[in-house]
Amino acid sequence: MQTKIDPRAGWLTRRHLLGGLALGASGLVTTSSRATDVVGKASAIRGRVDRRQDTLVEGLKPGANILDQDNVKTGVASFADLELGSDTRILLGPETELFIDTFIAGQGGTLELGTGQMVFDRPEGLPKIDLALRTAFGQIGVRGTKFFAGPNRGAFAVFVEHGQVAVTGGGVTKLVGAGQGVQISRPGAAPDTVVKWGAARIKEVYRRVGLE
Repeated sequence: MQTKIDPRAGWLTRRHLLGGLALGASGLVTTSSRATDVVGKASAIRGRVDRRQDTLVEGLKPGANILDQDNVKTGVASFADLELGSDTRILLGPETELFIDTFIAGQGGTLELGTGQMVFDRPEGLPKIDLALRTAFGQIGVRGTKFFAGPNRGAFAVFVEHGQVAVTGGGVTKLVGAGQGVQISRPGAAPDTVVKWGAARIKEVYRRVGLE
């Protein structure tokens, strides 16, 4: 079922997000694709997940195409497993909103995490890509890796399982490597000290996106 809506109603706008900080890396892909370009598919959906393209909103079903400029939003107790290209997986936890600004398979692009939590998963051993994940707390520069990003223990947290990301906030950039995590206490603040995460906290954040 498709519904026409006011694009500002119940969805975060890019203005809200870009008013925050950035997590960044150099050499990010800036080339935009047409909004109708298919960049992936929804491989699994649990609960209520909607996709907005311009002013059109529809429920996202397993097997449905994911397009550039899609805004994917999960409901309460809902999860989405998205495949971008043939080798990149994104897991969204409950009450999460992700805007796919642009994505080019094998190259990278720009994503915006408006609310909630996600895991970005690209297998080790593949060629590096340049991808930026923007949030209200900062920007994460990605070169092909697996990491969690989202709220945890009263802060915005980033944990890297393998690979490396550059987390930038408050004008400060921290490199986070395999087995390490960092957190930002509030929008506008710099990332805290990078530390090694224990198994309990890793399990805690992965459970938030449906990984046990």
